[in-house]
Amino acid sequence: MTDDATAANRSCDQNPISGLPLHDLAGFTHRWVDAEGIRLHAVEGGHPTGPAVVLLAGFPQTWWAWRKAMPGLAERFHVIAIDLPGQGHSDRPHDSYDTHTVASRVQTAVTALNVSKYWLVAHDIGAWVAFSLALKYEEHLHGVALLDAGIPGITLPDAIPTDPDRAWKTWHFAFHLVPDLPEKLLAGRERDYVDWFLKVKALPPNTFDSAEIDHYAAAVAAEGGLRASLAYYRDAAESARRNHDALGRQHLTVPVLGISSSHGSIPDMAASVSPWAENATGVVIPHAGHFIPDEQPDAVVDALTAFIDHERVG
Repeated sequence: MTDDATAANRSCDQNPISGLPLHDLAGFTHRWVDAEGIRLHAVEGGHPTGPAVVLLAGFPQTWWAWRKAMPGLAERFHVIAIDLPGQGHSDRPHDSYDTHTVASRVQTAVTALNVSKYWLVAHDIGAWVAFSLALKYEEHLHGVALLDAGIPGITLPDAIPTDPDRAWKTWHFAFHLVPDLPEKLLAGRERDYVDWFLKVKALPPNTFDSAEIDHYAAAVAAEGGLRASLAYYRDAAESARRNHDALGRQHLTVPVLGISSSHGSIPDMAASVSPWAENATGVVIPHAGHFIPDEQPDAVVDALTAFIDHERVG
């Protein structure tokens, strides 16, 4: 991890999560902004006059999931990685983790950072939020890229498969929905749980080193992080309902790029969202599992750059 940014590049006094280390990325600055009564943590850098690209991560990660891709994107783009509510160094409210409520908070945060229109890029649970945000705030988006995510009511299957060859990818959705039991089983064992997800769902076995696993586990264990992580799954039915209500009025009109991987959870993201999107294209990243930005960051940067360039010219 790089911790070489100067003291001027951080705002530790604003850090709402006491005891959780704040890691720096060279060339980027930590920011905290008010988002409808809670503080969201953002990491901002890159080309200040370039097109804005906003990044959202998923479970069990934080903005740090994008650390390998951010320098490449920063060469041409104004890059902002945001910790969702409950992630990393953002506040962990006690309720309202349905993706439309979270999307509203993310949009408020982006507006507070003086970005009026942007490209939205999101993975896993971040893609849940991004889909809902695109339905609510299309006027603020140039386009959206969704990476390997089963989105509630859209690409998330209604039933969990029992075939062992497939069940390992989705079994946790049902487990996280059970009241109280996950907390009882996982409290104090957050590192073991995070370690399983990161190692099993990544294709290269050495994708995550011990320090990175420690980082994500600490974020889940700190001050309501486990409760917040589970809350996204427990509010998934409400997220699905609100997605369906919104889709009854209109489909996605912004360009959508579905980014899949050779060994991920959703074989064809573009096909899975195309019934609800007027302009959906896709790309498959080879030699990658679920954690595509960690496993193949250069390929992700290339795919996003090509998508943005194509849509800007078009």
